[in-house]
Order: sequence, then C-alpha cells, then structure tokens
Amino acid sequence: MTSYRDPSWQDRIGRAADAKQKALDQLRARPAADPAALAARQAAGAARQAEQAAKRAADKAAKAEAKAEARVQAADAAALAAGPTEEERKQARDARYAARKSRL
Repeated sequence: MTSYRDPSWQDRIGRAADAKQKALDQLRARPAADPAALAARQAAGAARQAEQAAKRAADKAAKAEAKAEARVQAADAAALAAGPTEEERKQARDARYAARKSRL
C-alpha cells in the first residue's frame, strides 16, 4: 500500500523529469546576454589580468633585487671577516714606513 509519504519509483522519476524540464524551460526563456555588456565584462577581465601580471612581474623583480642585495651584503660580510687583503697589508706597511721616515 502506497501513501503520500512513500511515493512509488515511477512517481519519483516522473517528478524528477518534470523538474528537469521546468529548469530547462526557464533557462531557454532567459534573455540573451547583451553584447555590449559582455564586451565590457571581457575588457574588465582582460584589464584585471594585465594588472595582476604587472603586479606579479614587479614582485618578482623586487624579490630578485632583494636577493642580489643579500648576496652583496653576504660577500661584504665575508670580506670583512676574512681580514685585510695582501694589497691592503702592503699599503699599511708602506704608510707606516713613510711615517717613520718623515719623523726622522
């Protein structure tokens, strides 16, 4: 015995087909998109993509610049930690020798 709360399989399939047909009819009845509005939306999307691409390029350049600056600072720190070079030691020695000669 079937009741209101327990419809048969055929009833459920029929209601599902009716609902599907109603949705398709509503979709077909919808007016077509306005070409001007569609073009404006596409232009806005293209502008947004160009802006994002420019921002990504700027971020990439900033990261590359920061990385290069970090390399320069690391090289400077390594040079300071290594102490004076041979040329700098010779110059300091020559300066001391010249100072001693000028005192005598």
